[in-house]
Parts: sequence; structure tokens; C-alpha cells
Amino acid sequence: MESENIRWFVFCGDSILLQRPAADGDPHRLPVSAEPPTEIKPWTKFQELPLGADGTPQRAYSINTPADAEGSFVGLRESYQRLSRADYLMAGKAYELLYWDKGTQYCGVCGAPMERATVISKRCTHCGKEVWPQVSPAVIVRIRRTDSEGREQILLVHARNFRRTEMYGLVAGFVETGETLEECVQREVMEETHLRIKNIRYFASQPWPYPCGIMIGFTADYAGGELKVQEEELSRAAWFSRDCLPAIPDKLSIARRLIDDWIDKAV
Repeated sequence: MESENIRWFVFCGDSILLQRPAADGDPHRLPVSAEPPTEIKPWTKFQELPLGADGTPQRAYSINTPADAEGSFVGLRESYQRLSRADYLMAGKAYELLYWDKGTQYCGVCGAPMERATVISKRCTHCGKEVWPQVSPAVIVRIRRTDSEGREQILLVHARNFRRTEMYGLVAGFVETGETLEECVQREVMEETHLRIKNIRYFASQPWPYPCGIMIGFTADYAGGELKVQEEELSRAAWFSRDCLPAIPDKLSIARRLIDDWIDKAV
């Protein structure tokens, strides 16, 4: 099939095929070979990806069931702990593109089959409508205050959809049509905690391929209001100082970067 080695991003559901590292302590590896590392069906579609940093061509595809292959399938989130940063980010991009391809087989206007126009676009074979991968923006915010004893604190919340029951994170939510990112931050904080905030500042952003998001991080200061959680979204919320933090998100997330940044600024 191929004469040139290719780096393969092979997904089964939301899990990716990884191979053992060459040495203890090294990152896990993605399959690199001239041929796909699993059985290929006649209907298998390959997604072209940008070249790797080392110049290696890269492709992605998905399979329906785990197949005999050298290595094991690992959840995309878990792969953050095993892959190099560059490979993890490309794995996220690959997963998003495969998710987009699967959801755009037919035109949303007339129902006719879609065909590839470019690597990241499709065109309807009947009406000509064009589509591209969609990204869903969400905001996340670290809110700071000083308590009556002069201690600096941040607001941490436990969302009902958190996988870990003991973990606290930051207020977050999806951007709605017709609002700015800053307006979204204010709205989400008010809806989820009934608090007013000020001094909203951009912090950083992060691709969030679960399945097709981008997280935009902000910082803000408490401006007023009594803490009252929106029970549909949150199960609890509280103010925490640096010396009594609960369990917080893993380093995978921008939430952890926001919290670590605050911890590091202790004087």
C-alpha cells in the first residue's frame, strides 16, 4: 500500500492505539509503519494530518472493535499522561476530525451525500453546501477574593458531571450565540453561583477535543453577592485559601493551569 513510513493515529471509540515506550520513562509511541497497524476494511477512510515535527507523514482512521495489533488502546484523556505533548495534541486534532467526518456523511440541507472538497472541508453532491469542522468555545474562570482576615482565596466548585466525586474545579460553561467571551464569563458565574465579578482578564486557551471544544481561560475578582449554587449544574462550591485546597483537576486541563498559576503567585 505505502512505501513511506507513516505515523498512525488509530481510534476505537474514544481510545487510541499506543505502543510501549522504547525505554522506561520514555513517552509511549504511536505506530509508525508503511502499512496500517490494524486490519483495514473496504470502507475505512483515512484522515490526512499535518506532518509531524520530524517530517513524518501522519494519518488517522477509526475501527469499530479492537483488533489484533501491537500495543493497546488507551482513552484519549489518559493518553495525555503517556504521549509527548506534540503527539497528544495531534491525537486530539485527529479525533476531532474523525468525529466531524462521521457526523457529516449527509447534507444537513437536502440530505444528499457529502464528498471531500479539501482535507478539512466537504461539499454536498447535490446542492453544493460546504461544511468545515466546527469548534464549540467554552469559558473557564478563576475568581479571587480576600476574606475578612486578609487571606486570598479562590472559588472552587464541584460540577455534577465531574468523574471524581472529591474533586473541585472552576466555573465554566459554553459560549452562547450573540455574546462576547467576557459576557459569557459573567453570565456563567451569575447563573451557577449568583456572584458578581469584575476585572475579567484573558489567561490562556486550550484545545479540548472531547469531542470538539476549545477552552478559553480567564481570571476575575469577586465583586459582590452571596454564594448560592445552581443545583442543576453544581453540587457544591466554596472559597479556598492556598493552605487548604481540596482535590483539584489533573495537569491535563487549563483549570489546573489557572489554579497552579494562583498558587505560584503566593507571597
